[in-house]
Amino acid sequence: MADFVYRRDQMSAGNIDSLLDIWAASLFELGGQPPCTNHNDVYRAIDSIPLGDVPWQNFKTRFNGQKPQGHTPLWMEAEYEVWFRDPRTVIRNMLANPDFDGEIDFAPLQEFDDDGERQFQDFMSGDWAWQQAVSSCEY
Repeated sequence: MADFVYRRDQMSAGNIDSLLDIWAASLFELGGQPPCTNHNDVYRAIDSIPLGDVPWQNFKTRFNGQKPQGHTPLWMEAEYEVWFRDPRTVIRNMLANPDFDGEIDFAPLQEFDDDGERQFQDFMSGDWAWQQAVSSCEY
C-alpha cells in the first residue's frame, strides 16, 4: 500500500486519510482495523523501513548574489528550507538491499537491437556513463 500511495500515485495526505477511512469502514463489521489510521502513520511506517533508515537533514538558504537595481524578484528575497537524506548512505543502503541483487549494472553498456538501433534502459546504458568509462581509459 505504501508503495502505491506514496511513490506511484504520490497521493496527498488528505486522500491517504480518506482511503484509510474507507478501509477502516470496510473492516468495521469484521472487527478489524487497517494497519495505519492516518497519513502520519503511513509516513512513519515508510520511514521505519530498515533499508531506508537514513535520517532527514535540512538547511536554510537564500540568494546571496547581486540583486538587480529597482524591482527585486520575490525569490531573491525569500529564505528556502532544503530537506535531504545523505546520498552516500542512501546509495549504500540500496546496494546492500538483497532485492537489488543481480539487478544493477555496475558497468556502462551499449546495447543495440537487431536493426542496429541503440537501446536505452537505465543510467548505465546512457551516453554519459559510457563516455566516462571510455574517456578514463584514454591516456
